[in-house]
Amino acid sequence: MPPTIFATTATAFPNIGEAQLEVRSFTYDDRREILKALGEAMNRSGCWLLERKALSTTQMEYRFEVQLHSAVDLYIALIECGLELTRASHLELTELCMLRKHNQSQCELRRVIPVRLEISFLEDVAALGMMPGAAFA
Repeated sequence: MPPTIFATTATAFPNIGEAQLEVRSFTYDDRREILKALGEAMNRSGCWLLERKALSTTQMEYRFEVQLHSAVDLYIALIECGLELTRASHLELTELCMLRKHNQSQCELRRVIPVRLEISFLEDVAALGMMPGAAFA
C-alpha cells in the first residue's frame, strides 16, 4: 500500500494542542523592514503574539499562536514579508496546510497551533565579515 501524506501529518501533529510548530528562517534584508513586515503579516493572518526575544545579535525568536483555519494565510504571510524558510520549515507548514484541508469541521478549524519562529539576520553576519580586521576563512 503506498504511503499517504495523512500518515505524516498525523504523526507530526498527533494532538495539535500539545505540539509546537518549529519554523526556522533567515533573511539578508534589513532587520527593521523585516520585523515591521512580519508584525503586519502576523496581524493579517490572525496570530496572537505570546513572546518576542533576541536570541543573539543576529537572531530573533517569536512565539505565537494561530488557528488552524489560518494556516495557509500564515504560510503566505511569512513568505510575503521576505523570510527565507528552511526546507524542514516548508515541509512542516505544508503538512499543517494539508491538515487544515482535511479537517473542514468548524470545531477542528478553530484549533490553536503554537508556533516558534526563529529568524537569522544574515545581513548582520555579512556586514561583520566586511569590517576592517575581520578574519577571512
